Amino acid sequence: MATSPPHPSYPSGPAEGVPLTGGPGTAGSLRHAHWWQRAWVRYGALSTLLALSGLVILALVREETGTEGFLVGLGLAVLPVPLLIAAFRWLDRVEPGPWRNLLFCFAWGACAAALIAIVANSFATRWIATATADPSSADTLGATVIAPVVEESAKAAAVLLVFLFRRRDFTGILDGVVIAGVTATGFAFTENILYLGTAFGTDQLTGGTGIASVTAATFFVRIIMSPFAHPLFTVLTGIGFGISALSADRRHLRRVAFPLAGLLLAMGMHAMWNGSSAFGEYGFFAVYAAFMVPIFGLLTWLVIWTRQRELKTVRAELPAYAVAGWLTPAEPYALGSMRARRIARQYARRHAGRAAAREVARYEAYATSLAFLRHRARRDRAGAGFAERERELLGELWRRREAARPALDHAARITAPPVPVAAPPWPVYGVYGYGPQPAPYPAYNPYRS
Repeated sequence: MATSPPHPSYPSGPAEGVPLTGGPGTAGSLRHAHWWQRAWVRYGALSTLLALSGLVILALVREETGTEGFLVGLGLAVLPVPLLIAAFRWLDRVEPGPWRNLLFCFAWGACAAALIAIVANSFATRWIATATADPSSADTLGATVIAPVVEESAKAAAVLLVFLFRRRDFTGILDGVVIAGVTATGFAFTENILYLGTAFGTDQLTGGTGIASVTAATFFVRIIMSPFAHPLFTVLTGIGFGISALSADRRHLRRVAFPLAGLLLAMGMHAMWNGSSAFGEYGFFAVYAAFMVPIFGLLTWLVIWTRQRELKTVRAELPAYAVAGWLTPAEPYALGSMRARRIARQYARRHAGRAAAREVARYEAYATSLAFLRHRARRDRAGAGFAERERELLGELWRRREAARPALDHAARITAPPVPVAAPPWPVYGVYGYGPQPAPYPAYNPYRS
């Protein structure tokens, strides 16, 4: 007796270039990996690099601000971090990426990118000051030209690394937005420690306190008014990589041009933001109101629209697997609604505990990845490993079907649009007041045998 139904074939047939077997991901093409190619070696080297970068940047910032200023800056700089991470995680709820990618991106931004920026910016500014014998113009040039190029390039390196080595987790624009935004959040966290700690040291020397202090002004500008500034710049780079991820493999020019265009836009916005003080007394507020707020609103609309489009893709692609028997008929609708997904997780938690809720969440994530994979294959963008990846995702769904199906079926019934039903013209006993209402049935628990 078969243990699982057959998976559906590629919608356009294998004749259009999507093989059903073989390819670079099959066992026949695997070779013995050298020691430097093993996963634990790469992870160890990367963790060591980030740890050393963190120690060096910690020492540099503490030397610049002093111990007391560092602690004050750390306490104030950490305040917007949970808000920013939660915002980007909310955007990523349709197909949540693994936490290890986000931890790497935050650590890269806070440690490696910040260290590169501090060393490169300081070296370039000193070289310009020595060459021109004009320290004030060197500071202005460093802030408006050197810093945007160095900082955005250092942050973009994290996006590039995830794009190259975690390609399976980087499938579209939202993934680029989230990865870039979390990287920039880590970078802004370290930079805010430096600026706030330095401001506190200035107040210690000048005796500034309260609202009129330099620390309060710095906190208002960097934490209250512009916590999304660095993420906003780098998100443009992430969008470029996201569009590249959606492009076919054979379109090499497009796959390179969009990330570079996004990086150049990020550098331009960063330069305009840093140079706003040169536009006069109210230059900062003019740039903030005329450019930063509208662009932030536009990008917010873009990512929300992209998220709704991804949900529509889920609803459009999964019915093929329901017809083949891999999913129940109600699941494509439930998996294409964020409200239904939430209800399914709550239902599983209420009836079977947190472990079942986690299984439902994983089921939702794998089903979404399956829908996106099929969508890319339909557009000839899935690559040679489509069939292998499809079988892998279907296997993950099949192993979790017992925990997920009752919850998703319940969520589909709860969130299904109402269907109007005409009442019969004759009285019905027990419904229209002719007798007592029947007692409700006991709550049904599908997880209890």
